[in-house]
Amino acid sequence: MDPILLLGLVILGIVAGILGALLGVGGGIIFIPVLTIVYGLTAVSAAALSLVGIIAISSWGSAIYLNKGVPNIRIGLMLEIGGVAGAIIGAMIAVYLEDWILIAVFSAVMLFSAYRMIKNGGSDYTLENEDGEFEYNDLKCGESVCYDVEHKAGGTVGSIFAGMISSMTGVGGGVIKVPIMNIYMKMPIKAAAATSSYSLGITAFSGAVVYLIHGSIPLELAAFLIIGSVIGAEAGTRISARIDASSLKKYFSLLLIASAALMLLRAGGYI
Repeated sequence: MDPILLLGLVILGIVAGILGALLGVGGGIIFIPVLTIVYGLTAVSAAALSLVGIIAISSWGSAIYLNKGVPNIRIGLMLEIGGVAGAIIGAMIAVYLEDWILIAVFSAVMLFSAYRMIKNGGSDYTLENEDGEFEYNDLKCGESVCYDVEHKAGGTVGSIFAGMISSMTGVGGGVIKVPIMNIYMKMPIKAAAATSSYSLGITAFSGAVVYLIHGSIPLELAAFLIIGSVIGAEAGTRISARIDASSLKKYFSLLLIASAALMLLRAGGYI
């Protein structure tokens, strides 16, 4: 492949890694449009390669977040009970679907996520409590935040759907998991994003294994995407300690809408 396109994969990984680490969405919303439109991959191959990048982002970013005590490991692992099951089911279904169906599902997820971000803005649905069950260190404020979590069982069930979406579209499932944890389970947005970033790698790995067995992962491209993703995840986790990630949500929603529009145009044969 042209060296310029290979360098583009590294840059793509960096951008997706930064956004993925900041917002806990994995980076698939950046990977998928570029891999299908610019690199001409099928929806299945793009989803498979995207999951590989998400594994790199999650693994590297979560290692840094864990050292800072932000992710809620207990909640993250609990949600992965549903997430892993959903990821395996989603990948098994995706390899038999037409490209336009996967693109339509991807676009619907992007529009839903954009709607939630615009509607909620910078709101943080947190049950802060000095005697809360969980705690994390807010590095920006320099304080410890205690909080409680609601609807744990319901969140696990919702993670099944997030896992299916993750594997079928390659977005990583964070666009579903973060709203579930923040809005439905009442976790602080920073804890929700970090927990999502931590757990996404497990979900992505489950789906990627199915794609690997099916032979859908373009291995010659994966190495370059991984390099960029690791660099981006490192940068994103460091940036997150200095800014309020929730303030990015409205601007990020515009990117989601643009991604959905481009993918629909792609499915219609206009680009």
